[in-house]
Amino acid sequence: MQALRLTSWQHDAEFADVPDPDPGPGEVLVRIGGAGACHSDLHLMHDFVPGALPFDPPFTLGHENAGWVEAVGPGVRCLEPGTPVAVYGAWGCGRCPRCRVGAENYCVDQPRRPVAGGGLGTDGGMAPLMLVPDARFLVELGDLDPVDAAPLTDAGLTPYHAIRRSAHLLGPGSTALVVGVGGLGHLAIQLLRELTPTTVVAVDERPEALVLAAELGAHHTVAPGPAAHDEVLGRTGGRGVDVAIDLVGSSVTLEFAAALTRSLGHVTIVGLGGGQLPVGFTSPAYEVSVATTYWGSIPELVEVLALGAAGRIHADVQRFTLDQAPDAYRLMAAGQLDGRAVVVPS
Repeated sequence: MQALRLTSWQHDAEFADVPDPDPGPGEVLVRIGGAGACHSDLHLMHDFVPGALPFDPPFTLGHENAGWVEAVGPGVRCLEPGTPVAVYGAWGCGRCPRCRVGAENYCVDQPRRPVAGGGLGTDGGMAPLMLVPDARFLVELGDLDPVDAAPLTDAGLTPYHAIRRSAHLLGPGSTALVVGVGGLGHLAIQLLRELTPTTVVAVDERPEALVLAAELGAHHTVAPGPAAHDEVLGRTGGRGVDVAIDLVGSSVTLEFAAALTRSLGHVTIVGLGGGQLPVGFTSPAYEVSVATTYWGSIPELVEVLALGAAGRIHADVQRFTLDQAPDAYRLMAAGQLDGRAVVVPS
């Protein structure tokens, strides 16, 4: 079968013929109905050098995946062929205390493991078939279309986890700042509106992204620039925001988010923009917590997919065939992709 593979670091992905996988004991073969193209794939292609990560190429890209059970290996009794499923992306050891409660994204052994997940050290979903090493990584979809479900496994789950960890700060009268209304940001806005009573302020440099943010429920939209800080501050009555979720992660956006976050607030870094945030005694404000997050847990994915199935959130999807997948990444790199690109291999 044809697969889009990363064959070496600092190199564009390329197509190759690979054998159809055959599930062994405990494994599940999934026919991919949708594989999300994620901005972090661009970082995999271009930003890492040998030895920087615990895994190396070659492997098939695609860590946002959903489809149907094609076949199961010996010992798998909980899934039948044809069952629609989403693939949880962060593959931990399954044995440590964090994995045992479904938080495999924070597996204790992860820094030493040669595989972080499908499409991250081993073959992912940019191919017609994907081998999943354990049925615990699969969540049944019910009637949710795999094309719509695929981006929820990362672009939905990641902001969901970030919002959940700050939920106690997002009550009535609070304000949340969303920096970057792209693949993750447009879902973050929907999740904030669905899960909290907070006032949502969205910031993006693209006018069309701000239009989308307003359509999705952002109470206020702000374009970056010299007046942006004071404009956001004015929307909060001069107090600042309670939670800032930075889905860009550059030094400029981090400093912007931190400067607007009031004392006891949260600045959560989700974007992989490579920025750094200077920290001193008075900056950020007193007791502001700055944290990075990585994906979310398996129970949280169940909750995100339930929101999607109920029509309460949705990814703004652009579909691409497998042979168009390189075009999706080129558009993404050029900043010309709205919403989330989903590759449909079949």
